[in-house]
Amino acid sequence: MLSKTLSQKLVSLMYLVGIIMYVGGILSHIVIPNVLGTTDLYAIYYTAVYKQQSAYILILPGLVLKLLATLIESREYKQKPLWLKVQYACMAFLTVNAFVFLVPMMPEMTELAARNLDLGIISDSYQAHAEKEMIIGISNALPLLVMVILSAVGTKPHSKICSTSINQ
Repeated sequence: MLSKTLSQKLVSLMYLVGIIMYVGGILSHIVIPNVLGTTDLYAIYYTAVYKQQSAYILILPGLVLKLLATLIESREYKQKPLWLKVQYACMAFLTVNAFVFLVPMMPEMTELAARNLDLGIISDSYQAHAEKEMIIGISNALPLLVMVILSAVGTKPHSKICSTSINQ
């Protein structure tokens, strides 16, 4: 069996790797269309392929690691502080958006982008799906920012400053 200190370090590592993968994957989704462009059909297609693969490789596994680490760490609290409850709400919102919208949307966007290549134009269907993806992405911005900030400022249950006012 692992010592409590080693277990805490492993959970902290899991948390850090998870948040880096999750937030990094989301940031790459924002950056890649700006790098490749949004009017060239091949750029649109390769952007869709990249977004789909990075969602499966970075975003979803990162979110799961972050969720698991947060749930494991939070078991040590006798009473859940308000900041942790808010973080739970943000994580729930982000998880639903990821698994209900992101997972099914990414293959659709890739397929529609491939059809654009066959058509030689950006289809109305692709544009409608791209607008929907943008709205979902925007809806994630505030909960994501709140989650990251609370993750950084919230006191861990095993830290020596656990009784500070931030836990109230």
